Amino acid sequence: MVTHLNTSKWLLLVGTVLVTGACATAGIAPSTIGHAQLVTPDGRAVGEAVLHDTKGQVSVTITAHDLAAGPHGLHLHAVGKCEGPAFASAGPHLNPGNHQHGSLNPAGTHLGDLPNLVIAADGKGSVTFSLPGSQSDTTAALFDADGSAIVVHATQDDYLTDPSGNSGARIACGTVMPG
Repeated sequence: MVTHLNTSKWLLLVGTVLVTGACATAGIAPSTIGHAQLVTPDGRAVGEAVLHDTKGQVSVTITAHDLAAGPHGLHLHAVGKCEGPAFASAGPHLNPGNHQHGSLNPAGTHLGDLPNLVIAADGKGSVTFSLPGSQSDTTAALFDADGSAIVVHATQDDYLTDPSGNSGARIACGTVMPG
């Protein structure tokens, strides 16, 4: 019997084997420190975020499906609540240092600024990135008394305009949970 894997599944499988093998060789196991399920205003699951401790920093992998093709702004928000329809309950961007928004802003950037999530024509996309700062400082901000959320926006973040990168409506949200 011949099994046929599409390219993305094959790359995911190879990447997982390489990362797992590298961690095993180094004597360390990747440590998951948080996760979030991304949902639309009507409660439909459209993706997930997984947070790992990677060499003393927090790395995040977000995978999404069933979203409109194109780039979407992606941000950490200051409150761990995702109540539809507008997800206003998630509050403003997570900004413990009280900075401006955007990696291109001369006065920026803050912890809530994330790279755009690019969704392909098939409605799927993923992005992996590291958050600035130490793992202990970052997790303290993520898991403070009111928690935090990951929000997907309707359009791309311009990485400049304060406060939200001109990224449009909040179309999906996930409360960041420890573990």
